[in-house]
Amino acid sequence: MRPVGSIEIYDTTLRDGAQAEDVWFSVEDKVRVAQKLDELGVHFIEGGWPGANPKDVDFFRIAKTIPFKNAKLVAFGSTRRASNSAQNDPTLKSLLEAGTHVVTLFGKSWTLHVTDALGISLKKNLELIEDSVAFLKNHKRQVFYDAEHFFDGYKANPDYALSTITRARNAGAERIILCDTNGGTMPWEIKKIVTEVIREVNVPLGIHAHNDAEMAVANSLIAIEQGVIQVQGTINGIGERCGNANLSSILPNLNLKMKQEAIASERLSHLREVSHYVAEIANLVPNTHQPYVGDSAFAHKGGVHIDAVRKNPMTYEHIRPETVGNRQRMLVSDHAGKSSLAGKAEEFHIKLRKKSPKTRELLTTLKQLENQGYQFEGAEGSFELLMRRILGTHKPSFELMGFRVIVEKRQASEEPISEATVMVKVGTVIEHQVAVGTGPVDALDHALRKALDKFYPELREVKLLDYKVRVLAGNKGTASRVRVLIESGDQKEKWGTVGVSENIMEASWQALADSIEYKMLAEETLSDKSSP
Repeated sequence: MRPVGSIEIYDTTLRDGAQAEDVWFSVEDKVRVAQKLDELGVHFIEGGWPGANPKDVDFFRIAKTIPFKNAKLVAFGSTRRASNSAQNDPTLKSLLEAGTHVVTLFGKSWTLHVTDALGISLKKNLELIEDSVAFLKNHKRQVFYDAEHFFDGYKANPDYALSTITRARNAGAERIILCDTNGGTMPWEIKKIVTEVIREVNVPLGIHAHNDAEMAVANSLIAIEQGVIQVQGTINGIGERCGNANLSSILPNLNLKMKQEAIASERLSHLREVSHYVAEIANLVPNTHQPYVGDSAFAHKGGVHIDAVRKNPMTYEHIRPETVGNRQRMLVSDHAGKSSLAGKAEEFHIKLRKKSPKTRELLTTLKQLENQGYQFEGAEGSFELLMRRILGTHKPSFELMGFRVIVEKRQASEEPISEATVMVKVGTVIEHQVAVGTGPVDALDHALRKALDKFYPELREVKLLDYKVRVLAGNKGTASRVRVLIESGDQKEKWGTVGVSENIMEASWQALADSIEYKMLAEETLSDKSSP
């Protein structure tokens, strides 16, 4: 086993990750993500290409004022243009102006790219590499050389590919990064080529893999196994086309499977937090099924699985979820058995015996509701309320007496007007309120909150975070049954609720009402815990 910390983690989320479709980072976003990556404990953060756009110039200017505790900031750019000298090349000048101690420079390793993309001779390309690295070294920079398309280049012409990285090494590059830029190389090819390169080139190597063949993580790990000391990737694997090597998988694989403590184990427990943070900043929905950090990574649905996991988590979990900041979840569905329900009740701090008649009643009700189209996997708030209602431990905070929603469009050029009226009963008091909203569901939400505000001012903390509608059976056209899933949250937590009906407003009401009821349940539970 290598010494602790001998594997370098190089994060390129802010540069390569930002090239992903649907991903855009502002300067402020990049600063916040960089600070989060520093807290996680990565060794190098590639901040961007300062010669390519003004935003990256601004980022490096701001980053100079930020004290990073664990990571070194890296500026990224290309070798000089064939028509420029190194001293007069704008890209190299921008790399110096970024003010980072470490610079990553990329150049061509594949003869196809030299002749077809750059349109220069193979000899000239070697000059560009050597001159550019030497120029940066003369200005006291630590240089990492990204050998772009190295594996494709090696397969086409191994002698030339090796000569490109030899030139970079001779000019002073401290790391040579072997790049699978097109992402099509297989693990056995990586193993063979990396082994041959290590034999021929005496310089520390890195691996930069893309995921076009779904091999980026595997290729990165097998390269490390062969002796590579630096692995480059992005959080959640975001990147151009199919993405980059996923550090959210590589880090736990290194620490837990290969026994290479790339980052401290206590920091690894923040991995899920960082994964979701980056997704949020990038305006992406977190991948539920992502290994290690996804919501479903340690979620159990089958009754047999849940029964076994409750006895010993190792039966169906390859690591402890807490190691990467995740948690075990018991899902409830029509696949559920009594063990599933008992496990879920335990999560909610509810006492439920497997042989209890209430357990059988709950199981029967659950199967009936799911047959109607309800789904509780994304609506655990509704399921906890259902469980407590059947057990007789839930006291409703209000009673619906009726609601009405009107949508009116007065002119073709104007937006529709949505108005909702709600009448509820709280104790013996009847409250009747009207509200408008940007849509019918928004209006209904506003009206309900207005009606309950003087009774439950804590509802002002609740925000509707997400609203989803799914048509369950399309054969009835516009009369089809729909399922509405709502995600709500306050300053402490998030919760999901569900409603199902042929009428979208009725389904929305069910989910909205459960959202309010769950908030009141949480407040009641908090109050009970704080009571002497």
